[in-house]
Amino acid sequence: MARGKLRIYLGAAPGVGKTYAMLSEAHRRVERGTDCVVGFVEHHDRPRTEVMLHGLEQVPRKDLEYRGTAFTEMDVDAVLDRAPAVALVDELAHTNVPGSRNAKRWQDVEELLAAGIDVVSTVNIQHLESLGDVVESITGVRQRETVPDEVVRRADQIELVDMSPQALRRRMAHGNIYKPDRIDASLSNYFRPGNLTALRELALLWVADRVDEYLQQYRGEHNIRSTWQARERIVVGLTGGPEGRTLIRRASRMAAKGSGSEILAVYIARSDGLTAASPKELAVQRTLVEDLGGTFHHVIGDDIPAALLDFARGVNATQIVLGSSRRKTWQYVFGPGVGATVARDSGPDLDVHIVTHGEVAKGRGLPVARGARLGRSRIIWGWLVGVGGPALLTLLLTHVDADLGLANDMLLFLTLTVAAALLGGLLPALASAAVGSLLLNYYFTPPLHLWTVSNNKNIVAIAVFVGVAVSVASVVDLAARRTHQAARLRAESEILSFLAGSVLRGETSLEALLERVRETFAMESVALLERAGDTAPWTCAGSVGDGRPLLRPEDADVDMPVGDHLALALSGRVLPAEDRRVLAAFAAQAAVVLDRQRLQSEADQARTLAEGNRIRTALLAAVSHDLRTPLAGIKAAVTSLRSDDVEWSEEDEAELLAGIEDGADRLEHLVGNLLDMSRLQTGTVTPLIREIDLDEVVPMALGGVPDGSAELDVPETLPMVAVDKGLLERAVANIVENAVKYAPEGEPVKVSASTLGERVEVRVVDRGPGVPDTAKDRIFAPFQRYGDAPRGAGVGLGLAVARGFVEAMGGTLAAEDTPGGGLTMVLTLRAVAGRPPDRADLPDLPDLSAQVTQ
Repeated sequence: MARGKLRIYLGAAPGVGKTYAMLSEAHRRVERGTDCVVGFVEHHDRPRTEVMLHGLEQVPRKDLEYRGTAFTEMDVDAVLDRAPAVALVDELAHTNVPGSRNAKRWQDVEELLAAGIDVVSTVNIQHLESLGDVVESITGVRQRETVPDEVVRRADQIELVDMSPQALRRRMAHGNIYKPDRIDASLSNYFRPGNLTALRELALLWVADRVDEYLQQYRGEHNIRSTWQARERIVVGLTGGPEGRTLIRRASRMAAKGSGSEILAVYIARSDGLTAASPKELAVQRTLVEDLGGTFHHVIGDDIPAALLDFARGVNATQIVLGSSRRKTWQYVFGPGVGATVARDSGPDLDVHIVTHGEVAKGRGLPVARGARLGRSRIIWGWLVGVGGPALLTLLLTHVDADLGLANDMLLFLTLTVAAALLGGLLPALASAAVGSLLLNYYFTPPLHLWTVSNNKNIVAIAVFVGVAVSVASVVDLAARRTHQAARLRAESEILSFLAGSVLRGETSLEALLERVRETFAMESVALLERAGDTAPWTCAGSVGDGRPLLRPEDADVDMPVGDHLALALSGRVLPAEDRRVLAAFAAQAAVVLDRQRLQSEADQARTLAEGNRIRTALLAAVSHDLRTPLAGIKAAVTSLRSDDVEWSEEDEAELLAGIEDGADRLEHLVGNLLDMSRLQTGTVTPLIREIDLDEVVPMALGGVPDGSAELDVPETLPMVAVDKGLLERAVANIVENAVKYAPEGEPVKVSASTLGERVEVRVVDRGPGVPDTAKDRIFAPFQRYGDAPRGAGVGLGLAVARGFVEAMGGTLAAEDTPGGGLTMVLTLRAVAGRPPDRADLPDLPDLSAQVTQ
């Protein structure tokens, strides 16, 4: 019996319409005459989904009882006995109640598929097993019900049911997903815009990877070698030369012209590991590619054109970007070159772009061979072994009565030649080969004690000895040089990698960078000197070390100029010429760090001055109007009470006194906020952090708003938070007072608290006019009032003070849109470890297996 086919509707979150799409597909199949039944579909009391079940045959569910509670699950045996052509099975990741046929629903589906029944199912991206940790880090909710990725990947069809986060939140607010009592909690926790956007991106990327797998599998099964231009993939061929940056930028501009284009830079190295490419330049080009959103690949291949084309076809590339050859005209006698060969063999499916650059026809160049730098003692020992060794060996062999034969004598002399090469390099080894061949000829080759050889075989033997000795010496010397070069290049690359990383992260101060220079080059002291002009005296911008103070570059053992008015000076020893390349990189970076520190200092000063000027201007405006208004009211009321011309009734006097009290309260509130803002500006706010319960603080913060203007929902089971009680109370009070100010009459502000992972959130929700996204950050600035707030409504410090207090305690305060209209203030605090937080409302039905085991 043929295995059934599996079709899965994949969604980013609950409510996007997976079950609805599955039922719509079932109706289409039934209309075409397909025998289709509902094995298990859960409509979650959603009216539109429930209506879609009408007209479809439903296999009765199986009733199960566990620990006194009744449950229903899909009856696998009943579906198998019914043997339909297609079965609908919702929620593939569902965990069955203990006592069911299988532990997981996907295992039930496997049985139906094995029986030849086609299955249509649904699953959310957060239920894939490999994405559990990622989803938890995004949403703060750990998914207990998961399905192995391989089960979903084996599906014959995967269809993404997509919906924008805004549309999904509107559907939620309209009550189309959950019941009204769960809407606010869900919108505030799992269904936040950021969570939904991240989950949607996960789903799109996962499906895109699956599409690539399908495409590669199909191309492999049908032996398709040509490129299918489903989307632009641009391969950039790099040689490690300076033209690589030009090619990468050109490819980036080409990719920018088409949506979804991808850049893949590839460097092909020969299998022998010997290359003229600069590791430093390759590192720079790798960083450039990654900064432009591409990927860097290192491929081994002796036939560079063939390896490049194989790589391009393997990734289904559509274009190849190569640079014009750097070879000189006469070098073309060795072949047409990589660019011409790739263009010739690419075929019609690959476009090859040859890009001109500044290095065309300047020659490829060869790596400069550096000495092995074996040290004076090793070179001396090499010469002693290479020249003195053959003499001592000859003396020993001529005075020992043992005829070893010419072949063994030659092996002994060859051993000395190899030892000379290992100790002193090529020249001592060549000298040893020459001396050894002469001594062999004179003492051990007939006729003895003459510089002639009578036997032709002995002539061949001596020639072979000389050839082998020279070859071995050359190989040993080359290996020593390569080893030294590799070690040095590795050290340089590590230094430059550290330097580049610290620069990009902005972690290196000038003193730390100079200390790194001193340690790298084993110097006594390092200083960065600068001067204002060509004739101005040098001054020290920064120095490290215990050596003599450096006042001029001329006083240093090594100086590295950076421009005309800056120099890096080192004392301790003279550096070899090859070390100055790395030193130049350090010097240039020291200049950058110095400029960055000064610019940062100037920016901080300018920002402080600008903020101070703005606050002083706003304060003057506040004093001139907002403070004068209540003062004028108090003055008028007091003057009226003291007037002898009017007889005030008790009601009038009470009203005037109430006005005085109200004005005094407003003045106290305004002055309090001004003082708090002053403390925040001067950095004198020092929180006294304690572990407290929110239900002890939040209710006290509502004392300043009218009765009935706010509804409180703070569960007693919330975990404790580490905050300053007084600062938190002031912050919440300011937030609630601001919300009440803008809330429409008869619409109380809702103050609720909940847990989300290791955080506790306090949400203040109003149904007022709301704030556009462009103004959400601006409302937290001092002296800012949004919209048409009356002048007497305050000086606009409430939210600024609240955010300052919250951030001083290590929390955050942000503004979000309230679904259906209004503004939601989200105050996030760190939960104290110890008391297990309540589990946040999950988007799907509870895990039955977890419930029944409690």
